[in-house]
Amino acid sequence: MKSALDRVRTALTLHGHPGNITELPSPAPTAMAAAEQLACPVGAIANSLVFEADGTPLLVVASGGHRVDVKKAAHHVGVRRVRRATPEFVLEATGQEVGGVAPIGHPVPLRTLVDTALAGYPQVWAGAGLPHTMFRTTFAELVALTGGEAAAVGA
Repeated sequence: MKSALDRVRTALTLHGHPGNITELPSPAPTAMAAAEQLACPVGAIANSLVFEADGTPLLVVASGGHRVDVKKAAHHVGVRRVRRATPEFVLEATGQEVGGVAPIGHPVPLRTLVDTALAGYPQVWAGAGLPHTMFRTTFAELVALTGGEAAAVGA
């Protein structure tokens, strides 16, 4: 069985990305911790956050510079309610543990919103399936990799 990291690398290369994954010296459970280790702005960290949107998984790839406005996300996807998913729900939906969720490499594609705030950075960093792994990409490439929709989701 492939590891979460292998699934992310495979998904990257299938989309024409070189598949380069950076291993950080220590786990980065927050955008701030990742930004410090990568020496980049916290807003350039693409947090992969799983929510429950009327019972179905919704992945929001948000800029580390702000929180997700769940009302904006719910409005954008046309549901009544969006709420933070439990760790068990996240693992089932993504095959990845909370703290290391990547925007790709899931068992099945998830409906995805990609925060337009990430477009303000020439490069962004996203999780690669484990708490200490990241990959470099761009906003446009992230939208293409995830098959996501660009959306202003910041609070």
